[in-house]
Amino acid sequence: MRIDIPDEKKLTLEMVIPIRWGDMDAMGHVNNTLYFRYLETIRIQWLHSLGGAPDPTGEGPVIVNTFCNFIKQLAYPGDLLAKHYIANPGKTSFDTFITLERTDEPGVICAAGGATTVWIDFPKQKSVPLPDWLRAQFS
Repeated sequence: MRIDIPDEKKLTLEMVIPIRWGDMDAMGHVNNTLYFRYLETIRIQWLHSLGGAPDPTGEGPVIVNTFCNFIKQLAYPGDLLAKHYIANPGKTSFDTFITLERTDEPGVICAAGGATTVWIDFPKQKSVPLPDWLRAQFS
């Protein structure tokens, strides 16, 4: 099943992520599980840049689903340009979307993925409304 990234989204961060030798598998390309690590890397960097790192004694994000469309194989050496987008703010959740392209092949998307995030009160293990500072990112 392929999940498409929506046209209506807001670009919030771009970063370069190096492809490491150890990211490759026996088939000579980046292992599929590593794509999810790349998606996580930029998603967490974005949250940290906002001061929204998870706080186990307070509130923070929990990923409730994630996906990745593998479009073109990646291999070492190289660098990825990861672009992070947000969309669909709800009362307690929002979506993130990420595209990955090699820096030496600008505009050629190698993978596109995303996640649905729910904001929770960790001690209570219950969803809570998105904080105002986070909701402001969608405007």
